[in-house]
Amino acid sequence: MVLGAVLVLPATASAQAMFSLFVGTKDEIAARMIALSDPKPGETVVDLGSGDGRLVIRAVKERPGVKGFGVDLDAKLVGEANANAFLAEVGDRAKFMQKNVFDADLSKVDVIYMWLFPELQRLLRPKILREARPGARIVTQMFDMGTWQPDKTDEQAETVRLWIVPADIGGNWSWTLKLPMGSSKGKTVKYDAIVDQVFQQVDAAVRVGKDRRGTRMFTLRGDQVAFSITIPVPSLNNQDHDFSGKVRGNVMEGKVRLRGEYDAKTNEYAYTEMPWRATRSPRTTYFAPTGLP
Repeated sequence: MVLGAVLVLPATASAQAMFSLFVGTKDEIAARMIALSDPKPGETVVDLGSGDGRLVIRAVKERPGVKGFGVDLDAKLVGEANANAFLAEVGDRAKFMQKNVFDADLSKVDVIYMWLFPELQRLLRPKILREARPGARIVTQMFDMGTWQPDKTDEQAETVRLWIVPADIGGNWSWTLKLPMGSSKGKTVKYDAIVDQVFQQVDAAVRVGKDRRGTRMFTLRGDQVAFSITIPVPSLNNQDHDFSGKVRGNVMEGKVRLRGEYDAKTNEYAYTEMPWRATRSPRTTYFAPTGLP
């Protein structure tokens, strides 16, 4: 990998000058980075600042069915990397090109490797969040990504960190559920939610009728979402809900688990599971006047 920094010239110069210092990733660290990212058959890895290609070559050689590419500014290193891939007999699955890291196409990659100066890694953060697919893994050695906290850290003499690109779920969401229990069985209830997101950290407030409650245990891992909430619904006071599903743009859908009545014979609650689908909208009725009790 390449330890690098970036210098941006004035716009009038119509050019971007970069300099990089090649420091090869140690074998032991490369092994840890590959293990932490865990590339699987059919996936694509990229090394931003790929140097002599050692990390991508090792990943595709050790993981059957994985392919990868690297980008680097140094034409000599790019040539060396492609030659190394050929000698390692993975030239058909590992390609290297001379390119600015900001111009690399991240839209179809599953794993992103980096070992760049921290300023450059933070400058790449918006590009990664905008282009990479939810669920893509980012692995770096030594340096972090600023305020974006890692999802997992391998703490040894030299730290290796893992981030999982989160889906964008901030905003206004709404959905309906047809109650499967109680005296209001069959009645359709509307839910409005305001979701607040900072990277993979998410919280939300939900409204049903005049009642508002905060969510619990909200988790977002790539495009997989889960959260719980206890909120009154018609004829059922403090109804427990456990939601789980997948995010696809402006839609979240999956299943919701509702707690039913208590069974004294079994000493357990009955639970009902049903489909759930929420949509995001620029507008919300969450803030509509509540009125007096």
